[in-house]
Amino acid sequence: MVQALNSAMDVMMARDDNVVVFGEDVGYFGGVFRCTEGLQRKYGPDRAFDTPIAEAGILATAIGMGVYVLRPVVEIQFADYIYPATDQLVSTAARLRYRSAGEFTAPITVRTPCGGGIFGGQTHSQSPEAIFTHVCGLKTVIPSNPYDAKGLLISAIEDDDPVIFLEPKRLYNGPFNGHHDQPVTPWTEHPAGEVPDGHYTIPLSKASVVRPGEGVTVLTYGTMVHVAMAAVAESGVDAEVVDLRTLVPVDIDTIVASVTKTGRCAIVHEATRTSGFGAELSALVQENCFYSLEAPIVRVTGWDTPYPHSLEWEYFPGPRRVAEGLRRAMEG
Repeated sequence: MVQALNSAMDVMMARDDNVVVFGEDVGYFGGVFRCTEGLQRKYGPDRAFDTPIAEAGILATAIGMGVYVLRPVVEIQFADYIYPATDQLVSTAARLRYRSAGEFTAPITVRTPCGGGIFGGQTHSQSPEAIFTHVCGLKTVIPSNPYDAKGLLISAIEDDDPVIFLEPKRLYNGPFNGHHDQPVTPWTEHPAGEVPDGHYTIPLSKASVVRPGEGVTVLTYGTMVHVAMAAVAESGVDAEVVDLRTLVPVDIDTIVASVTKTGRCAIVHEATRTSGFGAELSALVQENCFYSLEAPIVRVTGWDTPYPHSLEWEYFPGPRRVAEGLRRAMEG
């Protein structure tokens, strides 16, 4: 995943001199997770550079660059630290095209690692995606594998609107299935770990059906795609697993087609339950698939608490909890 993200930025910096990469420790050091390693050496400190610890300033600078034709790719070191920059994102970047009647745009991509599973505690484990899906003018993307990550990141950089690109940090090294007590499987042993060289894109509006099934539709994204697949295998439920990939714009056509076929729906995400993106998905399914539903919609999520360091695996929606949710959906 790290190499795929690095490759996407490398490809775009080679193709377009207006693409610049910056953030805390992303230049000389190559990023805390090494996603930008080597870019400063290759493209110089004017196009890949470090910034002060000032998230609001990072985003304000990116917006100004975007107005003047550059395409900034900025890194917020952890999603937990993006909140000081939300004013710039919400009040300026998201509204710039609208308020200027299309005269100006903010073609910026904000990369940030999200989610738990690494014992990061309450300040390094949050999943704030729902906050940004609420804001008109922002696009929100969460890949689940290296192949998608590269294609989606290239699409995000080429997009003329601001894109929040959330990277589940637990997936950087392998397709984590939620079993923390088992050895980590590397991406080299997973089909989606094969990433082509060069330029390719994945649309910022298209979900992927990663497992066809007839019994229940599972709507999920990021790390939970792999957890859901493990839960399906362990529960024996014939579930259709849909990886949303892009939350806004969401692929409502794929969602409706799947739920209409199965008649049941389970929604899985790591973020807290109340006002999580699963609530929006539940409303969309209810509005569009009401006459096809054979049971209440089920949500399996994180709890409405700060992410606990000592009870990480009680908070994390692992395969056991997801499997229980699938059974409830089938029995309802």
